[in-house]
Amino acid sequence: MTRRGQSLTENPSHDGFFGVMTAAHELKAPTALMRQLALELRAQCVDAHERRLLDQLILTSERSLRLTSNLTKTARLEDAMFELEPVNAQQICEEVAHELTPLYAANERTIIVRARRTSPLVVANRELLRRVLMSFGDNALHYGASDTPVIFNIDRLADRVYIGLRDKGPILPHRAQRARQTVLTGRPESSGLGLLIADKFAAMMESTIGNRRHRDGMTFFINLHASEQLRLL
Repeated sequence: MTRRGQSLTENPSHDGFFGVMTAAHELKAPTALMRQLALELRAQCVDAHERRLLDQLILTSERSLRLTSNLTKTARLEDAMFELEPVNAQQICEEVAHELTPLYAANERTIIVRARRTSPLVVANRELLRRVLMSFGDNALHYGASDTPVIFNIDRLADRVYIGLRDKGPILPHRAQRARQTVLTGRPESSGLGLLIADKFAAMMESTIGNRRHRDGMTFFINLHASEQLRLL
């Protein structure tokens, strides 16, 4: 199954978004250079405290590169063809958590995946789904409380599978969550840029993202079609 991207230029309101993408493209090279310089400094550094600071700089620059990569990728959605296939939801959550663990550890944070006996298959594009879940992870790292882990949860309801990331961080009041934009931001003083990009990636998989408000935090989720194929062994 394939899904062709729809043009983001069909709506004039996206002019500002394309301006942001142009800026992201220009920022990619200097951000990559900062990462490379930090890597070289770390190789020569012997002080433990300075090495920890350089680790944070390296991982933060990688996070910035991830965002610029996502932004520039949205510019190519119009002509892209995306293969949709059965994807193991638990496995991809574990892959994303594993990739984000060094960044979380550098910030004295923890990210985990709630265990399941069996994992549902979802109809998705593996690369786009990874990018969506990485965006959730970046959002939770920035806003979540430092003394509690953020947790990937997977729930199946009828023919849909919800992959969510739960954190304990600031939330919007109920009255502020009526507009579509607040579904994509969900945080006080947040631009919601990473989640806006995630929403466009989700649309390419015939899916949507959203959030659930808890008393002590938020869950950001993507809901996907469940695959009827047997779970791969």
